[in-house]
Amino acid sequence: MNPEKIYNADKWLAYGGFSPLITVFRTFHDLSPEIEQIINEQTFPVAFRKNKFISSPLHRNKFIFLLLKGVARGYMKEEDKEITTWIAKEHELVGNIRNLWDEQQPTEEYVQALEDVEAIAVPHAMSRQLYNNFEIANYVGRKMTQIHYLYACERAYISRLQSAEKRYKRFSQSYPELVNRVPLKYIASFLCMRLETLSRLRSKISAES
Repeated sequence: MNPEKIYNADKWLAYGGFSPLITVFRTFHDLSPEIEQIINEQTFPVAFRKNKFISSPLHRNKFIFLLLKGVARGYMKEEDKEITTWIAKEHELVGNIRNLWDEQQPTEEYVQALEDVEAIAVPHAMSRQLYNNFEIANYVGRKMTQIHYLYACERAYISRLQSAEKRYKRFSQSYPELVNRVPLKYIASFLCMRLETLSRLRSKISAES
């Protein structure tokens, strides 16, 4: 969590000479050399071992992370129960954005690596700098926000389906690459059902196919 800058001057050597975040931004709009310089200077590669926290309420969260490899989940605690709120994979952003503009603002969410994770750390301070000084950055930010809003809408839709079977089938359609990749207990938590219920559903659907 909140990793320190332990890289050397060749931090982007393994990534073609520049931050992978630039590649993501370029899919939405061409970038100026000044924007690319800021991104190259202020973002950096990080790694998190399986089951380690990427961020949590116990620490100031100064970054969001672009996943390059691995899967992560977000969850909240209710007494002794963990409630999975989302699951993300490669090429998605993870982290807490509630404190993007105020790093002292508390959050209730934990972000945990479910596999060994390789990522790019994106400082909140850099995001604020880009938004405040470059119109292009605001355009790119809006396009990325639209994508993540669609993800949030899909999660909300799944959670409101009345039957456990419908929720699981929709999850399988929306996230087919996660069905056999993520531990079932986290999928069950995300789908608001008991692990035993999910196991029975999977067996039933498998027998019918």
